[in-house]
Amino acid sequence: MSDALFSFQLIAEQRINEAIEKGELDNLPGQGKPLDLDDDTHLPPEMRMAYRILKNAGYVSPEVEQRREIASIREMISQCEDEELCYRQVQKLNLLVTKLNMQRKVPINLEAEQVYYHKVVGRVPVKDRKK
Repeated sequence: MSDALFSFQLIAEQRINEAIEKGELDNLPGQGKPLDLDDDTHLPPEMRMAYRILKNAGYVSPEVEQRREIASIREMISQCEDEELCYRQVQKLNLLVTKLNMQRKVPINLEAEQVYYHKVVGRVPVKDRKK
């Protein structure tokens, strides 16, 4: 564990202990009950077992995989210094977000992503291709 991570963990534990001492964590909803980390109430009952089997086998849905790829491309763009490569990655990002929207049939909330997109596009200098 890195020193920074260890320091962060110590600070977090200290603040949790202080909150416990002050009683700030008393009478919270669900206190004393186990956490339900596998909440699948959003799935139709007939699909729950199939999804659980796929999840246990390490399979992730195409949407989750696409979101991971989008995050990876964003990271690459933020560190990219090659103009041509950056431009291609922005195009790929646009395609993936468009495909994700089309699959969902309801646009995902892209307001924050659009702000990020415009920041990225603003960083990419465009060459005059007419020369």
